[in-house]
Amino acid sequence: MGILRDVWSYRSLLVVIVTPLLLLPLPLVIGTKVAECAFTLLLMAVYWLMEALPLSVTALLPALLFPLFGILKSSQVASVYFKDFHLLLTGVICMATAIEKWNLHKRIALRLVLLVGANPGWLMLGFMVSSAFLSMWLSNTSTAAMVMPIVEAVVQQIMNAENEATTQRKHALTGCSNAGLQLDEVEAKNEKAQEVIRCSGVGPKAVVYNIPEESPAHTEVAMPGTEGRYRSVKDHMMCKGLSLCIAYASTIGGLTTLPGTSTNLIFAEQMNQFYPDCDSINFGNWFVLCLPISIIVLLLSWVWLHWMFLGSDFRSLLSCRKERSEREKATARVIEEEYKALGPMSPQEMVTMVIFVLMVLLWLVRDPGFMPGWASLFPEYKGYATDATVALLLGILFFIIPANKPSSPKFETLISWKEFESCMPWEICLLVGGGFALAEGTKVSGLSAWVGDLLIPLGSLPTWALITITCVIVTTFTEVASNPATITIFLPILAPLAEAIHVNPLYILIPTTLCTSFAFLLPVSNPPNAIVFTYGHVSVMDMVKAGLGVNIIGVLVVLLAVSTWGVPLYNLDTYPNWAPTYNSSNTGL
Repeated sequence: MGILRDVWSYRSLLVVIVTPLLLLPLPLVIGTKVAECAFTLLLMAVYWLMEALPLSVTALLPALLFPLFGILKSSQVASVYFKDFHLLLTGVICMATAIEKWNLHKRIALRLVLLVGANPGWLMLGFMVSSAFLSMWLSNTSTAAMVMPIVEAVVQQIMNAENEATTQRKHALTGCSNAGLQLDEVEAKNEKAQEVIRCSGVGPKAVVYNIPEESPAHTEVAMPGTEGRYRSVKDHMMCKGLSLCIAYASTIGGLTTLPGTSTNLIFAEQMNQFYPDCDSINFGNWFVLCLPISIIVLLLSWVWLHWMFLGSDFRSLLSCRKERSEREKATARVIEEEYKALGPMSPQEMVTMVIFVLMVLLWLVRDPGFMPGWASLFPEYKGYATDATVALLLGILFFIIPANKPSSPKFETLISWKEFESCMPWEICLLVGGGFALAEGTKVSGLSAWVGDLLIPLGSLPTWALITITCVIVTTFTEVASNPATITIFLPILAPLAEAIHVNPLYILIPTTLCTSFAFLLPVSNPPNAIVFTYGHVSVMDMVKAGLGVNIIGVLVVLLAVSTWGVPLYNLDTYPNWAPTYNSSNTGL
């Protein structure tokens, strides 16, 4: 066992060494450019899947191997590592940095939750809506990391308030209403409860509650095996539901906008690289396609999580009771206190909000498709200005506009370079650049055409069946590999497949891109899942059971979208002029 443990601890090193040795027959025995590019693709796929090296380090392999194999010159590889994607990401991160620095995201989240009320079901929906809205503009990791502490504070207050109410009811039933006469007994019980909790081994990130030693006969049965953390099964299920709704909504909301997820941005840039004449993908029409998808998936996921963790009694959500329960009073109290603690809206928040709204509006009306946008004001420079132009224009303003009044002794802008640096996902920049280099290599070497020839028999399947199979495959694959790595591997394969069977590439690539974000099954599937899991309310099996339902909902809604309102929006039922006419060129590896 000791030897196996030692070997397992060096598994990453073994994968790094063994994988290229197993793949060596491709470049040494076959020796064609297709085989050499296939060697690079498979090597990167294994490294990304096993995370044998940091993802961004694996992304550098094309810069090393393509010049050595004679596929691309080093200067050519380097030129594709930085694209319009990186400029768009830079502007978006400038805005996200300002939003997080001045607590605008927290104000938006708390305000949305206050609007829906304190009922656990409505509370879950409120947190999901606020998380989804924030993740349209911030990363899903930042959204989950910001909202989960608020959820944890709400849960803690609910538990404490109900424990107090339970104690008061018990005293009323037993006639012991004078707390002063029982002070010594209460202190002894509290000390005993604290001692039990200290010995129970609760992790540092878990929230511990002081639970009375006895429970009244009319309350819920205490949940066994929870080490005193929860008063009842109902409380534990509520904690599970509220935790998982944050993880899932933080990802679902990002589908709505192109900057919302890295996979959306990778898809947009890969489309520019594969099909330079395609002008169908922009912020406006993507928003029109994906906003209904996000809303439907969010609402159905809420129903699913409510049914799993809060029960199937949805009639209580519509009841108009005059008297709120202790649970709802405690929830409303903590959220209101959190919101009041923010104080009035600061000038910095107002400026950030104005720039944020302006950025969204300029994105939407640049080239909406159904009417002329502001880009049409420059007809002689058609296609020159992109969404990245807007992002950079307004992103730079954050480094120019003063954060304080002129009378302030120190000049400070809305964000500083160090603050921007700490928020900028440099590893994503390299990872995406490596994907662009890999895509260019597959095109130049002929690997993409070779794969397309192999996949021609799939053209006998109905289009909807082919799309369904593709969505299921990438949804499964992305549970164990990172989302950017998954989309980077599959796009260069699926684009020639669409050309080979003479189907609009968007018909396959759009649902594939969206389904790549549906990584809901495991804590390691994406960062929001991991963040929620560390709070200790959810087990792996809880996440698997809940995530499986959300995955199915997501895939079905995406298939519905691309088969209905997506068809007229992108002309998915016709083969576009910007896609090349496919000619079989299968010469083998």
